[in-house]
Amino acid sequence: MSHRSPSSSVAPPTPATSGTPPERYRPAWLLIAIVFAAVLAAYLPVWHAGFIWDDDSNLTANPCIVGPLGFAGIWTSPAGFYFPLVTTCLWVQHALWGLAPTPYHVVNVLFHVLGAVLLWLVLRRLRTRGACFGAMLWALHPVQVESVAWISELKNTQSGVFYLLSIWFFLRWVEAEPAGARRAKAREYALALLCAILAILSKTSTVMLPVVLGLCWWWMRGRWRWRYLLWLLPFLVVSVTASAWTIWEQKFHSGALGQDWNQSLLERVVLSGRVFWFYLGKLLWPHPLIFIYPRWSLDATRAISYVPVLAAVGGLGLLWWRRQGRLRPVFFAATVFGVTLFPVLGFFNVFFFRYSFVGDHFQYLASMAALALAGAGLVTAGGWLGQRRPWLAAVPGGVLLVGLGLLTWRQSQDYPNNETLWRATLAANPQCWMAHYNLGTLWRSTGRTRDAIAQFERALQIKADMPDAQTALGSALEDAGRGDEAIAHYEQALRLDPHFTDAHNDLGLALAAAGRLPEAIAHYEQALQINPALADVHNNLGSALRAAGRAQEAIAHYEEALRLKPDYAAAHNNLGNAFREADRLPEAIAQYEQALQIAPAVPEVRNNLGIALLLAGRTQDAIAQFEAALRLNPDLAQVHLNLAAALESAGRTDEAATQYEAARRLGLTVPLPGN
Repeated sequence: MSHRSPSSSVAPPTPATSGTPPERYRPAWLLIAIVFAAVLAAYLPVWHAGFIWDDDSNLTANPCIVGPLGFAGIWTSPAGFYFPLVTTCLWVQHALWGLAPTPYHVVNVLFHVLGAVLLWLVLRRLRTRGACFGAMLWALHPVQVESVAWISELKNTQSGVFYLLSIWFFLRWVEAEPAGARRAKAREYALALLCAILAILSKTSTVMLPVVLGLCWWWMRGRWRWRYLLWLLPFLVVSVTASAWTIWEQKFHSGALGQDWNQSLLERVVLSGRVFWFYLGKLLWPHPLIFIYPRWSLDATRAISYVPVLAAVGGLGLLWWRRQGRLRPVFFAATVFGVTLFPVLGFFNVFFFRYSFVGDHFQYLASMAALALAGAGLVTAGGWLGQRRPWLAAVPGGVLLVGLGLLTWRQSQDYPNNETLWRATLAANPQCWMAHYNLGTLWRSTGRTRDAIAQFERALQIKADMPDAQTALGSALEDAGRGDEAIAHYEQALRLDPHFTDAHNDLGLALAAAGRLPEAIAHYEQALQINPALADVHNNLGSALRAAGRAQEAIAHYEEALRLKPDYAAAHNNLGNAFREADRLPEAIAQYEQALQIAPAVPEVRNNLGIALLLAGRTQDAIAQFEAALRLNPDLAQVHLNLAAALESAGRTDEAATQYEAARRLGLTVPLPGN
């Protein structure tokens, strides 16, 4: 970043007059239109993209958005605590257009465009040479694709808008001189503080904003005065509170605890230097850009490991020493870059560090400073060239922007769906166990069981201490009919993590399927000792107890499952079965009917309801349910047999014979008439 000056990139800072913009806004709307069109063109592939990775937990399966918690849960439950304002935005979008992915992508891109425009306005207030060019460098740089093409990273684009608005209002307040005029501009200060709070409620990585505001104040005034801290104190209080919450949340809610986060202090120092230069390097040479980068090994015992951090600290120290000379813009930009990165330099536990210590989305805000400095430097160089060859002034910058836009367009094509994303990740990072695991999960869900097993096995070859991958492999082996092998993997998952409730539940299912009911019941009960609020486990335990002849206990667990999850269709159906077996037919019928209100297209539930109605003497209603079940799935032999019995009971023997024949054709042994 730089001051305008004919002989240098920096001019001595002088107070701006109250209410006077730092430079005349020449064709502003034209520049905004250019930024808008360029970003939309670069992100064209995103319009056809869907949901990826954790979009399910943040949106498509978030209980605050599509489940029972609703809007209130965003602000009162852990499901929305980390970035409640973003979850609120997603809630509003869901109310407007449901779960069609394209509008969510459009909103994310528009937030990014608005961020670029606001960055341009902030740079103009900072009297930065080439403000528009710097903002476009940031908007079109392919390192931003991860934030813009990934719906869940609305956290970045939305928080970025409020972050820049806070800076812009703060700079307007700073420019209000003398003191009397500044008091008249109290509105700008209040708006700056409000936007800072909104930024933190969108994503807490914006907690370094007070330091950035202080640096901007120093840049505008030319020197630091300790009385500035009094005005920055409200911002600092908000940031410190949010920082403390985030550190706690990452450890105890997101789960950033354990071996993957057990780096020593010296290892974290080594890591911080590598992270700093990694991000700067990706801005200078954005290739390759990988959704999940390789996770580095850290060795704090080797002296060479400290070279990156010493170079970063030494470089900033040198820039500080020369902060009032020609290197002043470089010091300002480098310090803002480093300060903004501080939360993700490795000194604090971040859940994502389980996969990699770096990610492109972590430098969405920090990259503004570095790219603005690059833009100012290139514009300065272009002005020098223009004095000799005027046509040369615009060509390099134009070529650079077009090149970055094309790279962004190409990078955006890696984000249309999960399979493409994980394949692209593995092409660039074959050792990414998480991509193997997620690709296996995807393939298992689409019936590609053999391919899923291969991916889970590969993930475990890379990282053997993954209880979730052991459990996933066990489930895939069960799908393939290899139950004994599945049980072995569930047991290995529990050796790795005895408190892994998913493994207890899945092992219980496998043991129950193998007829080992007492062992299955024991594992369900262990899971509920760890977490009594697991509706699925209560439901599965109920089924195991029912199979073991313990009907009353089964009913209690089904009812608890429904208390925890009232819209649980399977639990309603199972409770109906338990009531039917206990000859409590009216209650059974009521449970089946509730299950069908939630999931009307499940033929098994209609068959169960038909049986209960038939036992209750409501033959015609039973026939209607059996027929409805067969419309949903004509290949259910047992339903044909049940319908035949109901028709025969109603005296419709010819129709009953047709249904008996259908049951025989589908493989059931049906006694011949008269036998």
